[in-house]
Formats: sequence, structure tokens, C-alpha cells
Amino acid sequence: MPEQKKLDDLFLDTLKDMYYAEKHIAKTLPKLAKAAQSAELKAGFEHHLEETENQIERLEQVFDLLGKPARGKTCDAILGLIEEGKSIMDEFKDTPALDAGLVSTAQAVEHYEIARYGTLKTWAQQLGMPEAVRLLDANLREEVATDKKLTQLAEMDANRQAA
Repeated sequence: MPEQKKLDDLFLDTLKDMYYAEKHIAKTLPKLAKAAQSAELKAGFEHHLEETENQIERLEQVFDLLGKPARGKTCDAILGLIEEGKSIMDEFKDTPALDAGLVSTAQAVEHYEIARYGTLKTWAQQLGMPEAVRLLDANLREEVATDKKLTQLAEMDANRQAA
């Protein structure tokens, strides 16, 4: 009979997924910054790299709380989103639509992260892990703020340039 998996198993599995995702996002953000045409978008990607590094540290703290090593598990969703971003950089390089495409890709990543961090935070609450809730909420709030900044950049500049 297969082992009975519980919420704490699912929590750890999803935590590994996000650790992998954040590590890959950290590798991708400098490429997005380099590709961005707008100085504001470039600065936004550079700022979010700093935040992402802090988010990785917070995830490592959650692993410590669990007494588990910080290890990632392949996240096919983030790999797909990153690949989509590479395609946009290739297909729209040196065109007025590039920044709009980069913002779109970045927001897809942010929405994935928002969904995952919201879920992890809720599960941590259910599992009675207040320190994990605090750490995951900090990551969640940063992702929501980044999504709002990306929307502003899109509406104020990138989408207009693309049109």
C-alpha cells in the first residue's frame, strides 16, 4: 500500500518547487535587465533580483524551521515561463514591442509566484508554523508589489511604445 501523504508532505514538496523556481528566476533576471530597452524596466529587474535573493534566503529559513536541507525540485512551470521569455527576447529583439513582451513574461512569473506563496502561507498557517507564515508572507508581499510595478511600467511606457 502506498505511503499516505499529508499536508506537511505537500508543503515541503511545494517549498522545494519554489526554491528551484526562485533560483532559476535569479539566473534569468540579469538577462531580462540586459534585454530591457527602458531604463526604468532595466532598474526594475535589477531591483527584483535583490528581492529574489532575499526571498531565497527566506525560503532557506523555512527549510531550517522544518529541519530539512534547502533543495529544489524541478519546477516545470517556471522552466516553461522562462523559455517563453527567451522566445520573446529572440523574436522581438530591437523592436518597440520588446519591453511590453518582457513585462508580460515577468508578470506571468509573478502571478505563478503569488499563487504559490499564497498557498504555502495558508498551509503554514494550517500546520501551525507562525514563523514560516511570516517569512512566506514577506515573499508574497514583495511579489504582489512587483506585479503592481510591472503593471505601472506597462501602462505608462512599455505598451505605448509597442503600439
